[in-house]
This record gives sequence, C-alpha cells and structure tokens, in this order.
Amino acid sequence: MVTRAAKAAVLRGEVYWVNLDPTIGTEIQKTRPALVVSPDDMNAALPRVIIAPITSAGQTLGCRPEVVFQHKNARILLDQLRCVDKLRLGKKMGRIEDDVWHPVLLEMFA
Repeated sequence: MVTRAAKAAVLRGEVYWVNLDPTIGTEIQKTRPALVVSPDDMNAALPRVIIAPITSAGQTLGCRPEVVFQHKNARILLDQLRCVDKLRLGKKMGRIEDDVWHPVLLEMFA
C-alpha cells in the first residue's frame, strides 16, 4: 500500500509517523515520530529518506537534541539515523526547524 507521504513531496525538517519495525537488537522500534534529515534534492529524487526517530524517553546525550514538539518534551535520536523507504512514512505531524538539530548533526560527522 502506497501512503500519501510516499506520493507527496517530503522535505527536510518535516516529522512523520514512521513504522520502524522490524528491528534488530537495540534499534528503536514501533511506529513513532521521526524527523526527515536528508536533503530536499535527495528526497525528491529517491524513494528513500534518512530519518531520525523522536522519543520522549531515553538517555540524555549530546547527539540527542531536546525539543518541544506538539507540546511535549522530546529527544531527536540522531544516533539512530536510518534510511527508510517512503512507504514506511505515515501521516505528517509537523516540522522542526533546522537550527534546532542541524548543527548537532554536522558536529557528529565533522
């Protein structure tokens, strides 16, 4: 089944419900919010996107920027980046501005 997100333009900074199962070991699982971190040109050209899961739990780390998303405290798990097919994307939930998370991502790969 092709979701609406798979057909529509997917942009960096948008947050979608993403089905992360099946997983192995300590990979984050379930269907949960995830931030699209891949660049827009890649998102337009490929059927896959790079995402960072979002959780309200988990350990505080420098690679996990803390945000308030939809009135809830949350962490963007930049240490759990995954490339997923757009078919895994569900409903769009909103957007998180790049200045909140992008500098941390750049520092991680510097």
